[in-house]
Amino acid sequence: MTEELNQELRAGLTRLGLRPSEQAIEKLNLYCDLLLEKNQVMNLTAIKDPSEVVKFHFLDSAALLPTKALAGKKVIDVGTGAGFPGLVLKILDPSIELTLLDTLGKRIEWLQEVSHCLGLEGVTFLKGRAEELSHRPEYRDRYDVAVSRALAAMPMLAELCLPYVKQGGLFFAMKSNKTDEEIQSAEEIIAKLGGDKPFVMDYLVPGTEVYHRLVTVYKSEITPKEYPRKWTKIKEANE
Repeated sequence: MTEELNQELRAGLTRLGLRPSEQAIEKLNLYCDLLLEKNQVMNLTAIKDPSEVVKFHFLDSAALLPTKALAGKKVIDVGTGAGFPGLVLKILDPSIELTLLDTLGKRIEWLQEVSHCLGLEGVTFLKGRAEELSHRPEYRDRYDVAVSRALAAMPMLAELCLPYVKQGGLFFAMKSNKTDEEIQSAEEIIAKLGGDKPFVMDYLVPGTEVYHRLVTVYKSEITPKEYPRKWTKIKEANE
């Protein structure tokens, strides 16, 4: 990344109220380089311009940190893909105990390589289907926070993520700001999963004119053991 992009990154993080260390900036630089290099041979992101990576991956992911809900917490990123938002959060706040979950083994292997190159500690990697792994005792009700970004419609996403969250924990869904109907339609299943009514906050992605949305669900009750259902049942319920 150029010095101009570094300044853009620093300015954007400052607008979010964050004070990144120089080490964090260096690691985000390397992450960007590794992402765009690997993207030439593996489909990791449709964004290929470094400036757009800064805005729509790094700064968008970092928009979770001003909530002050992640520091020192056990966090699972469900359907992490190329590591968003999880790896960005970990780089900017090393106190997070992070788990990255994805269905594709090649992505998980790449994320392991990236984490090693960045010198990150306290990162766990899980390969598998979210709706299956959350039935295992070692993962169910074990996390303070579950996060997910642009993975699925809100009713499906809630069923995939909330079973990982312990009672009294939080689920953060990062969505488009044109999702009122989608969020409203998820309220019934969220209640069944033990979650409270979603709280919605829109935010401006720094350096852009684009608004995105953070949907927060507090988990007040333990998820009944019949959830999540099998993927075919989840799909049928949402068609």
